[in-house]
Amino acid sequence: MKTILGISAFYHDSAATILVDGKIIAAAQEERFTRKKHDSSYPFNAIEFVLKFAKIKLSEVDQIIFFEKPFLKFERLLETYVAFAPRGFKSFCMAIPLWLKDKLFQKKMLFNELKKHDNNFTDDKKLYFSDHHLSHAASAFFPSPFEEAIVLTADGVGEWATTTVAIGKGNNLEIKKEIHFPHSLGLLYSAFTYYAGFKVNSGEYKLMGLAPYGSPIYEDKIKNNLIDIKEDGSFHLDQSYFNYATGLTMTNNKFTNLFGQKVRDAKHEKLTQFHMDIAASIQKVTEDIMIRLTKSLKEEFNISNLCLAGGVALNCVANGKILKEKIFNNIWVQPAAGDAGGSLGAALALWHIEQDNPRNVNQNDSMQGSYLGPEYSQKIIEEQLDKAGAKYEILKEQELIDKTAIHLSKENVVGWFQGRMEFGPRALGGRSILGDPRSEQMQKNLNLKVKYRESFRPFAPSILEEEVSEWFNIDVTSPYMLMVAEVKDGLKIEMTTEEKKLFGINKLNIKRSNIPAVTHVDYTSRIQTVSSNINSKYYKLIAKFKEKTGCPILINTSFNIRGEPMVNTPEDAFNCFMGTELDTLVIGNCFLLKKNQNIRLKKDYKNQFELD
Repeated sequence: MKTILGISAFYHDSAATILVDGKIIAAAQEERFTRKKHDSSYPFNAIEFVLKFAKIKLSEVDQIIFFEKPFLKFERLLETYVAFAPRGFKSFCMAIPLWLKDKLFQKKMLFNELKKHDNNFTDDKKLYFSDHHLSHAASAFFPSPFEEAIVLTADGVGEWATTTVAIGKGNNLEIKKEIHFPHSLGLLYSAFTYYAGFKVNSGEYKLMGLAPYGSPIYEDKIKNNLIDIKEDGSFHLDQSYFNYATGLTMTNNKFTNLFGQKVRDAKHEKLTQFHMDIAASIQKVTEDIMIRLTKSLKEEFNISNLCLAGGVALNCVANGKILKEKIFNNIWVQPAAGDAGGSLGAALALWHIEQDNPRNVNQNDSMQGSYLGPEYSQKIIEEQLDKAGAKYEILKEQELIDKTAIHLSKENVVGWFQGRMEFGPRALGGRSILGDPRSEQMQKNLNLKVKYRESFRPFAPSILEEEVSEWFNIDVTSPYMLMVAEVKDGLKIEMTTEEKKLFGINKLNIKRSNIPAVTHVDYTSRIQTVSSNINSKYYKLIAKFKEKTGCPILINTSFNIRGEPMVNTPEDAFNCFMGTELDTLVIGNCFLLKKNQNIRLKKDYKNQFELD
């Protein structure tokens, strides 16, 4: 038995993954254990979990691999400051002491941290370092259902690379092309995230959700000033508008002057039509670049499968556009496409590329539905609920599913905690909040009363896999909620002339389809297809809901409030249940109603987590 531990850390979304004989056994993000969103610290708890799950001590692990090369990153930092000097001296002075203290000596630091797991771990020769973009590409190709594929990775920045193209065949993967820092599609998108008043590295999906409320009226301004896009989709950014290479902010005064408004102060300024149009414009530019890139890659390499990774691959709207263009026969996106997935990719790259181990291609994929996190026995669930003072009844599975489906059909909001926790940013039916998609009020209520977040944020439908093409314009599976498609014409409710005149957020409350709670303002949905052989309990629940209502769909959003990581333990789930207006909690075989709980256990939950 050969074991590899993969680690990603120190930028955002620290995580750990363990492989046994090349098989993915367990993977989790540190944030789920520390309850600190996007936790970037050394993933002590995540490592403890994956080791325990694999029933192995750290000293028994054969190799440990870190997802990037710190020295190359330091080289990029120094060269960037020299190239832009004297600009950026202030941020240079802030960054260098940290690098000299910790990051340059990351091997020693990692070794010291690793020893805390196991005193018998003494061999630093077991420690390896991967390349950031190779880790991303490996996370996308090796678990994919393809023998051969083009792998496109796009994110903020790794060591030097911001966009890479790799070719995967069998157990081999080779990077063929790179675009280097400071030219970055991820950082361009993040600059607009910052400009619209959202947090960089966590607010990008808000910008994507806001885009359909606006019109891309600044598209030409972006293309004529900020970015030069070549025919093949490669690009060059005019650095005179940005501050991220050397400064402490993403954009500068020249950027502000170009668009005519200052950076939005999220605490004091509401979103306006301007911000919606800005969001629509950068979204359109991103989609155009991704479509140009993928078209030119298909032409150049003539391979019919595409894999995507890196933070930009979480832009499910752009993914949906690539799918709609039918450039490739098949597309597969790594569900943990951001830096967390680097821990997985680094381990797989070491196993397949460096050690030349064969690869068995799974026709679905080898991510096991991305249910790779902790699982809690019925005994532990009951112990944690008892300790918290919860009132619950224990039901057999069939009764539990039946009762939950009835509650959902009556427009109750249900916290659903079953099986293993998901790896990656999406709740996929393990740690989910569920609702009735037919309800006209559900989207608004879920945002304002349960998630405590902006009312414009869309929700995803979970649909029985075999029903998807009956309800949406998509004929492929989308198990990881990373594809967006339009609802079928027959389900759409056309807007009246008066409604079409409405601007921005006023469009929110217009009923757009027979499933209004999961139909975004542009008639699209971010789809999760649910298969009976990957998550049978969740599948049975949706099937039972269909039996009662005729609708094979549930709203699925992550089990947390804004600013909080997804719940991990039964205790986390009960805290969130008591701190929000969730009606029902279904956890293992335990069924909890809010009205039966001790009122004194209600929590002031809303202000516990920092705004994301």
